[in-house]
Amino acid sequence: MSQTWTEDQIPDLCGKTVVVTGANSGLGLNTTRGLAAAGAKVIMACRSQHKAEAAAAEIREAVPQAELEIHSLDLSNLSSVADFAKQLHDSKTQIDLLINNAGIMAVPFGKTADGFEMQIGTNHLGHFALTGQLLDLLSADARIVNVASMAHRWTPGIKLDDLNWERRRYKRWQAYGDSKLANLLFTFELQRRLQATGSSITVAAAHPGYAATHLQYVAAEQKQSRLEKWVMAAANKLVAQPAAMGALPSLYAATSSDINSGDYIGPDSFQQMRGHPTKVGCRKEARDPGLATQLWSLSEQLTDINYLN
Repeated sequence: MSQTWTEDQIPDLCGKTVVVTGANSGLGLNTTRGLAAAGAKVIMACRSQHKAEAAAAEIREAVPQAELEIHSLDLSNLSSVADFAKQLHDSKTQIDLLINNAGIMAVPFGKTADGFEMQIGTNHLGHFALTGQLLDLLSADARIVNVASMAHRWTPGIKLDDLNWERRRYKRWQAYGDSKLANLLFTFELQRRLQATGSSITVAAAHPGYAATHLQYVAAEQKQSRLEKWVMAAANKLVAQPAAMGALPSLYAATSSDINSGDYIGPDSFQQMRGHPTKVGCRKEARDPGLATQLWSLSEQLTDINYLN
């Protein structure tokens, strides 16, 4: 593949419908803009209506012809996930591309509306439930892209017997790593299960490297920590690549003809921290079918969403 792949190489997406979660800021905003510029209709699935409307206005300034549709979606609340899926079913929306992008990072301990640890509940279980409820709306040659992170390597291993951190001292960065490892386990298990049915839907994952987005500040804001906010700001300025570059792996995974089901895309430069999109490796646990099957079963139990069995 080209080592200098850019948005200019996105093919014509006129007539295609895309769902992007967390479309109002950072990677999601840049992903939405890139797909809209290529002609896709983008459904912006966002927790905040106000922020989504502001983001849509920003995109339309850059892409006047952008076809955008805003829907409310809070991945930390399974009722919101179900409501969003019902809206798309009621409108008989055919989805050509689902980008599970939204996420939170290293926030203090908290629980979702359904009682899950906040990071695993939002980053993994919310997207697991969403994908299951939208699966029958996907076109025959659709793609699903799950946004993971280098942080999937930062955890000693996901503990399925204490997924919600009820019996351990909470470690917010480890919990984030768990959720990102879960994203990859889900990706590759979904790929295996779809292929077993003979489906031609492509499932891939992507990560942005170290991209400068608001994601880095959320935990500092919740903790009201000026020091942590200063550290994140300095790192973003000195180390991170722009959010537009961080979105390229997702855009590549979503649109390139070079993508196969099960691919993982990330930046091509040092330690996958920055650069142009390329196929990258992941820790071996992420592709462990046994661990993935256990996580899938637990995810079905926790969300009460069953599919591809």
